[in-house]
Amino acid sequence: MRKILLLSDTHGHFNEKLVKYINTVDEVWHAGDIGVVDVCKQIEKLKPLKAVYGNIDGQDVRIEYPEHQIFLCEQVKVFITHIGGYPGKYNPAARKIIQEEKPKLFICGHSHILKIMFDKKNDLLHLNPGAAGVHGFHNVKTVLRFCIDGSEIKNMEIIELGKRA
Repeated sequence: MRKILLLSDTHGHFNEKLVKYINTVDEVWHAGDIGVVDVCKQIEKLKPLKAVYGNIDGQDVRIEYPEHQIFLCEQVKVFITHIGGYPGKYNPAARKIIQEEKPKLFICGHSHILKIMFDKKNDLLHLNPGAAGVHGFHNVKTVLRFCIDGSEIKNMEIIELGKRA
């Protein structure tokens, strides 16, 4: 069983409240718009990190992290990208990868809108953790914590880190 903390859209801000949640998981996944590499370095001091770059990320972040991550966690195929859309509204690049790779878990960020949706057509769970940073139009900073146990995704928790400002 793997315990995961999922975040996105930090935009260069590392919220100190994250530390207590990072310490409760096995690894952290970041769905882009990191902002500065230092955010990831702070996470990596505590736990292993899988991350992708987002549209606001500069060359320093893009050198360190790819645009897409596709990997197995336990027995669940995972696809992470920054701009992907959501069930019924995937962007063309994400839709193509979903059709080719057939992940069971599709993760993206970008919208700053927390979403947990099951896509019956593609038989996958879609997650967008919202935004953990202080830039954007979201009112509350959010992250997700969950477990992957064999082929099951379970114990999904929405964690609020406080008001954006």
